[in-house]
Amino acid sequence: MALSSSDLPAMYTLLANSLSGDQTVRKPAEDSLAQFESRPGFCSCLMEVITAKDLTSQTNVRLMASVYFKNSINRYWRNRRDSMGISNEEKLHLKKKLLSHLREENYQIALTLAVIISKIARIDYPKEWPDLFSVLAQQLQSADILSTHRIFMILFRILKELSTKRLTSDQRTFAEIASQFFDYSWHLWQSDAQTILHGFSVLVQNVSELHPDDLYLTCERWFLCSKIIRQLTVSGFPSDAMSIQEVRPVKEISPVLLDAIQSFIPYYSSFREKHPKFLEFLKKACTKLMKILIAVQCRHPYSFGDRNVCGPVIDFCLNKITNPESDISLFEEFQIQCMIMVKSVLECKEYKLCSTGRVMDDNGPTLDQMKKNISTAVSGVLASLLPSERVVFLCNVLIRRYFVLTRSDLEEWYHNPESFHHEQDSVLWSERLRPCAEALYIVLFENHSQLLGPIVVSILQEAMNGCPSSVNELTPALLLKDAAYGAAAYVYYELSNYLSFKDWFNGALSLELTNDHPNMRIIHRKVALILGQWVSEIKDDTRRPVYCALIKLLQDTDLCVRLAASRSLYFHIEDANFSEQDFLDLLPICWDSCFKLVEEVQEFDSKVQVLNTITGLITRVTEVNPYANKLMQFFQKAWGESSGERLLQIQLLAAVRNFVVALGYQSPICYNIVVPMLQSGISVDSPDELLEDTMQLWEATLSHAPTVVPQLLGHFPCLVEILERSFDHLKMAASIIESYIVLGGIEFLNLHASTLAKLLDLVVGNVNDRGLLSMLPLVDTLVQCFPTEVPQLISTTIQKLIVICLTGGDDIDPSKTAVKASSAAILARVLVMNTNYLAQLTSEPSLLALLQKAGFPSEESVLLCLVDVWLDKVDNVISTQRKTFGLALSIILTLRLPQVLDKLDQILSVILGGSEDLNEEESSSDNTYSSSPRVPSKELRRRQIKFSDPINQVSLENSVRENLQTCATLHGESFNAAISRMHPAAFGQLKQALKMP
Repeated sequence: MALSSSDLPAMYTLLANSLSGDQTVRKPAEDSLAQFESRPGFCSCLMEVITAKDLTSQTNVRLMASVYFKNSINRYWRNRRDSMGISNEEKLHLKKKLLSHLREENYQIALTLAVIISKIARIDYPKEWPDLFSVLAQQLQSADILSTHRIFMILFRILKELSTKRLTSDQRTFAEIASQFFDYSWHLWQSDAQTILHGFSVLVQNVSELHPDDLYLTCERWFLCSKIIRQLTVSGFPSDAMSIQEVRPVKEISPVLLDAIQSFIPYYSSFREKHPKFLEFLKKACTKLMKILIAVQCRHPYSFGDRNVCGPVIDFCLNKITNPESDISLFEEFQIQCMIMVKSVLECKEYKLCSTGRVMDDNGPTLDQMKKNISTAVSGVLASLLPSERVVFLCNVLIRRYFVLTRSDLEEWYHNPESFHHEQDSVLWSERLRPCAEALYIVLFENHSQLLGPIVVSILQEAMNGCPSSVNELTPALLLKDAAYGAAAYVYYELSNYLSFKDWFNGALSLELTNDHPNMRIIHRKVALILGQWVSEIKDDTRRPVYCALIKLLQDTDLCVRLAASRSLYFHIEDANFSEQDFLDLLPICWDSCFKLVEEVQEFDSKVQVLNTITGLITRVTEVNPYANKLMQFFQKAWGESSGERLLQIQLLAAVRNFVVALGYQSPICYNIVVPMLQSGISVDSPDELLEDTMQLWEATLSHAPTVVPQLLGHFPCLVEILERSFDHLKMAASIIESYIVLGGIEFLNLHASTLAKLLDLVVGNVNDRGLLSMLPLVDTLVQCFPTEVPQLISTTIQKLIVICLTGGDDIDPSKTAVKASSAAILARVLVMNTNYLAQLTSEPSLLALLQKAGFPSEESVLLCLVDVWLDKVDNVISTQRKTFGLALSIILTLRLPQVLDKLDQILSVILGGSEDLNEEESSSDNTYSSSPRVPSKELRRRQIKFSDPINQVSLENSVRENLQTCATLHGESFNAAISRMHPAAFGQLKQALKMP
């Protein structure tokens, strides 16, 4: 039953009660609202509560109503099969009501309503809401400042929502909006910018007539308009990197945005003391405008590359980086954006000159030639902006000013070394000034390596000479050496042409580590960084001393230094030239140091970083058994402390998996930690995000198990629950099932026969071809290992395989061909190894019913149709399966069916094709049962099964000879007539193959 205006008092009461701190009041109200939300009229009632004039002061209730309204839009605006949704009449009413209530005074409610309108627009515009923009534009003409602010808030949300739609038609619609709406927005932006600058001028003069609240609202509207300009420019036009079409607004707005920044900056110092509210706006505005320029450059690089756009912007940014005003130097967010702007232009691939050709006698420039022309022009602009002197100056400024640790940096390091370590990471380079300067320096060096290589080496030499290794005081010289070490670390790949790592290490770096003064942690951290970055330049005679240095750093008293050492050690472990021999005696203290570090750190990133180092060691070290007990204690404790930290648990599961693989045949010694991890990860109540990694651990544990112990056997039924939920992990599940089959043998079959049958029945016939191809080898292995027990056990699955073989086309699709060929090979094996069973199954009413349902003619003989499949697919299978086909076909010769004689020529041709020597595979390395712990037990058992395959033990020659005699006895003269129809050459080949007289 629909809700109406008479339900408004009840709705208001429920909304008010849902805000109660008393759970006995709140919970019933929430339950009632949940029941109401699917009823027609619910959103209309909420809208009435939001817009009721007598409830203006009831902000909390109105805000809660807007939140419920937003959630209902997400759930019910689109028509769904499982709910009535919102009727078209109510939708029209709601859209009209929303656009009539634009002057909402409460900001949070106004923002929520803007989101609601944008979500509706994503679904309904333009077909169901064609007048949306025209209504908003019309109301802008006569609106006051508050209303226009709210309208621009709505417009921004709508544009942001529509810009994310990726269909061509949707992008075309957005382009139309941009073309119609850009000019109006841009004019309003310019007008508001003038108003704001005039207001700032009045503020500085302390004129009392100014209304700061109105000015601030104008500032906020202008800021929203800036976002709209960005959205329209970036998303409203195709990227000129693809189209090579000039985007007019880029050249129009970019110089004006830059002028606005330059006009705002002088007010920075004036607002710092008297107008903190406008100071924050000023910082936000300058940062946003530079972000818009960056976004425009990334989206439309060629239009931005114009001399009148790129030149002034980059020149301004370079000046702000190298010669910032004293106030701006305190304004890090803006400086970061200036650095990002320069970095973006320097590394822009569209501005890189590349050699392109021209087609002879071409009437006009090619697309590549046009790109080359623009790139050449932009390169000229950049060359004029960055002559050699300015490049060197910029490099010096970045190293000597921005790389140097400040007092606040050192205090942050002292109070929280973990956070300091991660905040200096390149991952956060765009959020912190020093990492951003480092990122810009790296790009600058890449572009001018020959020029800057000697410069950086000279700065490094100057810093080392000015601060010998014995210096302990925290002086500017020490901080400059730290900065120079960092500069040398980041560009190792180019700097190695100008600097010998061996000489540097022996002459300075190793000496730094002999000084254990607390202040030396600054240098020690950079030494750890260098040893990790320069790993490719560390040669044989230096490798051992470097390993020793890293282990020493891993034992440092400072947590930040130890984390840096852990990361660098990981780089060495992962390096292709890692020398286990040089590292072997360091392993015990390395393990202990890593275990201790994991216990001391608190942050997730730190734990994962050290865990990666431990995992890397496990993978690279040949023998982990001597350290197994310590590793097990570590993993057990770490897993116990990781409860609720899903990402950390994923890392631990991966580490333990590598541990199991490294232990090989000795892996059962760690089952006391593995089994509980499996239990917590594969149960029906376990979190989905752990399932994939838990299954990988499960598969590795089984693959390397000498035998399947009862604890592991008991986990098998969990696979049914996993696959009933989803087939996402089918490939891993198939590998796990295979492990149980080949390792568990008859014990496994006796224990889980019904579960196995249920699993196969669940998968076969319900997954796609790729999924089937991962499961069919299991069925083949099952029949091979248990030819008497299994066919009867999985009769439903075998019936499905028969249906797959006899129905459906596969001439075009290779995957369907592979599925049909694999299924046919399994059925051929069943016939060879359990002939009576298959003969009986093909006449089962249940199978005939399945075939009839699939469109198979009921009058056809199932066995004879299978013969056609075997004849047809013989070229789509491997040699062993071809022999299986031959044996199956030879058995078919013994049937009391005259139709067999019609196929005799084809059958004998296939048999002749499968009579080659099949011992080639069996004589290969598959028969060498290595006992190396790195070779999984499952793999060895699989090879044994393959080698002992009964198909290999049967002589195709003898089988065909005997069955041909039976066929001759059964059919007499008809057989002789069929034989006589064979080509003489083929008949002679047959006699020779079967050694017939």
